[in-house]
Amino acid sequence: MSNAIECRDLNVTLNRVSILKNVSVSIPVGGSTAIIGPNGAGKTTFIKAILGELAYTGEITFSGYNGRKPRVGYVPQRLHFDRGLPLQVIELMVMGVQRRPIWLGIQKEAKAKAMALLSSVKAAHLAERTIGALSGGELQRVLLALALQQDPELLILDEPAAGVDPHGELLFCEILENQRSLRKYTQLMVSHDLGTVSNHATHVI
Repeated sequence: MSNAIECRDLNVTLNRVSILKNVSVSIPVGGSTAIIGPNGAGKTTFIKAILGELAYTGEITFSGYNGRKPRVGYVPQRLHFDRGLPLQVIELMVMGVQRRPIWLGIQKEAKAKAMALLSSVKAAHLAERTIGALSGGELQRVLLALALQQDPELLILDEPAAGVDPHGELLFCEILENQRSLRKYTQLMVSHDLGTVSNHATHVI
């Protein structure tokens, strides 16, 4: 199996503190690779370096994509927002894809695409809910739909099941498996849940 990403001697220092030191790993293309470790081990720092959000030394090579950076979808651990914001899920979905402001109405084509994505993550029924009214599991599915909107070749998730009840976590993992099988992307996920990792990861760092 070829590798989607190869890291060699990766180092990240923040505020003069060494967070990652000489990390060399390979992430197989098309697989579901989980990153596990205790709090403070540098898991989130590692994925932020891959995302290009942190300066680093060493090499990160996207070897599975002919050296170019792949299309990336990202599901953060938390979304910080004002829960009183009167923004509906469908409005959030179309904000980045339609040109006219959403207060002038949602374009038919943009709405159809957004609804298809929400349906793919079993969240179509949430379309007219405000984002502040969503449970943790519901919000994570909406964020996943947003990430899939990028048609990613690489999907990165930072503890997507944190704060989600067991039923919601199981549903989320099933959706991830189905979408990875359908869309053929490489998945990289930070997780603390060893049960989730053992059931759904093909590789572990």
